[in-house]
Amino acid sequence: MRKILLLVLALVPVLASAQGFQVNLEGEKQIGMGHTGVGLVQDGASAFFNPGAMVQLSDNYVQAGISPLMFKSAFNLAGTADVYHTADKVAPPFTFYAALGPKNSWWKVGMAVYTPFGGLTDWGDTWPGKYSSESLNLKAFFFQPTVSIKLADFVSIGGGFVYNHATVDLTQAIPLVNSSGQVGQAELKGKGKGFGWNAGIYFKTKSGITIGIAHRSQVSTNLDNGNAIFQVPASLQAAFPQPNTFNSTITLPATNSIGFGFYPCKEWTLALDVNLVGWNVYKALAFDYKINTPQLQDTYSPRNYQDAVTFRGGAQYKANGKLAIRFGGGYASAAAPDGYVTPEVPDAKRYYLTGGLGYKIADHLDLDVAFEFEHLFSRTQTNYATQLSGTFVSDVYIPGLSLAYHW
Repeated sequence: MRKILLLVLALVPVLASAQGFQVNLEGEKQIGMGHTGVGLVQDGASAFFNPGAMVQLSDNYVQAGISPLMFKSAFNLAGTADVYHTADKVAPPFTFYAALGPKNSWWKVGMAVYTPFGGLTDWGDTWPGKYSSESLNLKAFFFQPTVSIKLADFVSIGGGFVYNHATVDLTQAIPLVNSSGQVGQAELKGKGKGFGWNAGIYFKTKSGITIGIAHRSQVSTNLDNGNAIFQVPASLQAAFPQPNTFNSTITLPATNSIGFGFYPCKEWTLALDVNLVGWNVYKALAFDYKINTPQLQDTYSPRNYQDAVTFRGGAQYKANGKLAIRFGGGYASAAAPDGYVTPEVPDAKRYYLTGGLGYKIADHLDLDVAFEFEHLFSRTQTNYATQLSGTFVSDVYIPGLSLAYHW
């Protein structure tokens, strides 16, 4: 019956895996330039990338964007030629930013709404890893009121309070079969909330290089009174009482970033970012059912994640007064160590390539589009908890579009 309890192991990696399923899609300009933005002043997305840079915007901004994410993963079962694929589904990360204040003032206030964590995977109910995971649908929404202050023409600071609201719906098979041969199923459905903060500082150097330093705090998300739904043979229903609920606390890690902006001429902008995600805080997962039985016990499962780093670079070329061309790329290390890789987040080292265009539709209205291709290197694993053994290969495809009105 311990395999029933492995259901909970699928929850945290998807909510919290920065290198596996952190949704770094917080601005189309920034995506087009390889996700750089900590050391730049581009648009209202500075509220996310570096709140200290927001006050340096010459205009006020209201903007919104969406970046449909298509995650495609394949699994080759160890010792066989059998290959299984995730279903074609689209997750819809989105952004909304407002940055407002008097012209050339020492302050700006703003509001940021974005989806930094999420996942949508569906392996189906016939693949050999169904006792680890069948499907997951996760949405995490961050709401961040922000203040940015100019201390001098060359330096500014900013910060914002973060409220996190998350929903999750997760299913996996149970190794119990009824008289008609139907395999049992467990489903977790719940909502959670958490709190944190985002802060940054922005510098303009005498040489013209701009530098940004930002910190996004860890966010403890509490999942309280979620529904634990079990479909099991009638003879075993007493061992899996219904209704039942679950509680869990998930700590999303802190992220530290430094970014640089270079401006060799008026047409070109170059950027470099480095991000360090403090995954060492994620040592174990504790999960608590409201009603326990001898077959349904609370669990404590070690995860032993490690800190992860991402290197990003990008460029923008202003072809004329209306058109900007962007491109970039990056490399990320894996957060999940050997033995802890799961089907929901088949985490691995990865590289990505991005491109984008910006077009001024009118004097105060900008259209930005971006596209990203991300490839996760193949990773052969045997999970310590489930003993699922095989090789994962995954790719991610992400188009995106945003509109910004500024004045």
